[in-house]
Amino acid sequence: MPNFTEEIKNEITRTPIDDRCCMLAVISAFIRTSGSVISRNGELGFEITTENECTAEFIIDMLENEFNLHPTVSGARFDARGGRDKLTFECIGSKAQSLLNELCIVKVDKDGVMLSFGLGDKLTEKDCCKSAFIKGAFLGGGSCTLPEERVYSRTGYHFEIVFSNKITASDFCSLLCDFEILAKLVSRKESAVVYVKSKEVISDVLNVISAYNCLEKLNEIVEKKDKTNNENRVNNCSVSNIDKTVTASVNQVREIEIIAGTVGLQSLDKMLFEVAEARLADKNASMRELAQRLNISKSCINHRMRKISDIAKTLE
Repeated sequence: MPNFTEEIKNEITRTPIDDRCCMLAVISAFIRTSGSVISRNGELGFEITTENECTAEFIIDMLENEFNLHPTVSGARFDARGGRDKLTFECIGSKAQSLLNELCIVKVDKDGVMLSFGLGDKLTEKDCCKSAFIKGAFLGGGSCTLPEERVYSRTGYHFEIVFSNKITASDFCSLLCDFEILAKLVSRKESAVVYVKSKEVISDVLNVISAYNCLEKLNEIVEKKDKTNNENRVNNCSVSNIDKTVTASVNQVREIEIIAGTVGLQSLDKMLFEVAEARLADKNASMRELAQRLNISKSCINHRMRKISDIAKTLE
């Protein structure tokens, strides 16, 4: 059964991308998160790595059908952490270099070829291209985890995309801001991670990338978790109140026994004696229950019990 990250990636890849400008945004983001620029025998190109079959087919179909590039498998290794094979594809040659230039990943001029870590304004001018870039970034370096069901937690929602450098990650944060999505950026080893932990913000991201089925699932989980958390809060509150009642009762019985063992309960006036006698008769009763039995108010019995406590402390 696929995890939530795979569900999001699979849903993204099931929606065809028709516009060439959006294809460029997807591929550029994918290379920036799961690929690298390479050189073979003086020729420039790129390689990409993925463990998700749907993602591999999605990206390769665009490269072949729209850009007439035919990636070849250059490596495969088993990822112990993910439990799957990771495949690496590469494209080398003039067509690959031309695409890298169009993707704003490299700049070619009279001085040679230079890497460009910024996203490139022309690549993300339109909202549809911005959304496509987020899709590609998630396909390449994204993950999303949700809290376990039926387990109480205040946190557990986490959405992140890992980039190879901080410049790209910072530009990506700015791109998210265009959709009023505020993300945080942190360095992790040699990578830069853009992440959000709010379930509301994760919902916004899923909406932007049109992962509506996953958005619906997230909302269902949030509703169940909120219900579970509220039930646990009520139960914890009830247990806490019971603990306080028991502790108060134990202390009251102890104080009454101090009086009984020294000057005797008969030394108390009638009203205090009735309260002390009622408490000893039922050590587990709440103050409200004792008040009802004595036909007095709760504030009244609290006042009398404080007087008994003061007498016990004096005698002790």
